[in-house]
Amino acid sequence: MEGVLYKWTNYLSGWQPRWFLLCGGILSYYDSPEDAWKGCKGSIQMAVCEIQVHSVDNTRMDLIIPGEQYFYLKARSVAERQRWLVALGSAKACLTDSRTQKEKEFAENTENLKTKMSELRLYCDLLVQQVDKTKEVTTTGVSNSEEGIDVGTLLKSTCNTFLKTLEECMQIANAAFTSELLYRTPPGSPQLAMLKSSKMKHPVVPIHNSLERIWISPIISCNFLIFLELPKDGSSFIEELNIDLNKLGPTVFAPVKMDLVGNIKKVNQKYITNKEEFTTLQKIVLHEVEADVAQVRNSATEALLWLKRGLKFLKGFLTEVKNGEKDIQTALNNAYGKTLRQHHGWVVRGVFALALRAAPSYEDFVAALTIKEGDHQKEAFSIGMQRDLSLYLPAMEKQLAILDTLYEVHGLESDEVV
Repeated sequence: MEGVLYKWTNYLSGWQPRWFLLCGGILSYYDSPEDAWKGCKGSIQMAVCEIQVHSVDNTRMDLIIPGEQYFYLKARSVAERQRWLVALGSAKACLTDSRTQKEKEFAENTENLKTKMSELRLYCDLLVQQVDKTKEVTTTGVSNSEEGIDVGTLLKSTCNTFLKTLEECMQIANAAFTSELLYRTPPGSPQLAMLKSSKMKHPVVPIHNSLERIWISPIISCNFLIFLELPKDGSSFIEELNIDLNKLGPTVFAPVKMDLVGNIKKVNQKYITNKEEFTTLQKIVLHEVEADVAQVRNSATEALLWLKRGLKFLKGFLTEVKNGEKDIQTALNNAYGKTLRQHHGWVVRGVFALALRAAPSYEDFVAALTIKEGDHQKEAFSIGMQRDLSLYLPAMEKQLAILDTLYEVHGLESDEVV
């Protein structure tokens, strides 16, 4: 609806005619229809304002957002005011009903999701207990095969229930929450920032070795550094990574381990498609940039992005340990807060929070790093661990700096949240 209404301006000018337009639940006003191209002089959202009819003047109506906005309006006749009241009231009612329904659905789905998350936490605790029970049965060499079968059956049943509940969580989340609500980014935005193809070439210095290597060449003036060393299929490296992370804590590092191993496999799968061309990580990334597939989900570029984020988390954790933090859970929390947390939505944060509860004690952690039992209690072990961390962490920092430079130069960083 549109038309002329008189609006109270101030005591000097009094009531002045203004052209009003009601569209999309918003009432806007202009000096005149001809001046609409200049933009509105003011507007008010009908869904949140109060409509008050003047008790004495039967041509006047007031639109008020308490403490914020006041529109004092007069129509040219009683009939015209009535038409405006019907239009404004209808707009407010439609918007309010729609908003109330959406809020109700959102609240119900949020509550359902919270219930499912609680079930997940329960099943996760049960899984941890049953895995411990299975390990106990295995290590003690119990001769009763029926007990072993029962434990295995119970573990399988709990796993199936856990996965089913997790699937229900994802169905509720996908059905109830838009990407804007979950990720705080506009719907339809690419998984990675849009990439600009770069024709600039950077020198790569090959290193001849009996092992095939993947490395990063320097983007800016810096020393050449080998980043990743893999045999032809990469399986040996992944197996060693699994062993190392299991030593740090098989439960607490499970999400990180799965993420790192999965991303390494994605990069390796890209590498084996053309080993002659993809001799460096830089070449893999630039190839995907030029082919305009770097922003595609599960691309090697995206995998490498998450791989470096996971490595930053591990580096942050080991830095906390090197600096003397004796509480492993605190060290993990600090590292997670500085690195991965900003890239995770509340669902993934909940998974990590649950995993961190299984953090080992400092005594168990350092004991897992020793070759011979009891070595961690010797003074020489602590000295050696500090020495190794002093060598390893700066080297890791250099590798991550090269990766950061690669992604910054080509605009590959992303604010995507998972």
